[in-house]
Amino acid sequence: MKKTSKRGHSTLNELNITPLLDLVFVLLVIFIITTPQMVNSLEMALPSGKPPPQKPNEPKPKINRILVDEKGQIFLNDESVPAASLKDKLRILKVADSDPKFVVKGADEVDYQSMITVLDALESLEITKVGLATQ
Repeated sequence: MKKTSKRGHSTLNELNITPLLDLVFVLLVIFIITTPQMVNSLEMALPSGKPPPQKPNEPKPKINRILVDEKGQIFLNDESVPAASLKDKLRILKVADSDPKFVVKGADEVDYQSMITVLDALESLEITKVGLATQ
């Protein structure tokens, strides 16, 4: 005959909560991941699909072009400008036009420092309408 101990026939006094804790942690992770996606506080002004109305009497704005070639030479409106006198030339253009517009294009193999010199000169004169040309 088999002997049974008092321990084997006793009632279960403690509940095993390990699976319950696993479930709670999984739900917590799901809420942490999905909550930021539900809150969208970014406000955007999306452009309409219609082009702006054309004003036939208004002249086209003058866009100044700056090109930096592979050797680091700077060309302002197809005229070679040394880096030292670039700021003076830009200042003259800003005096002539109170809100000048520039497009800066760098060659494929241009040194980054040459581009930074041009952008720094534009920023120091508080010229804000600057575009970067890409291909």
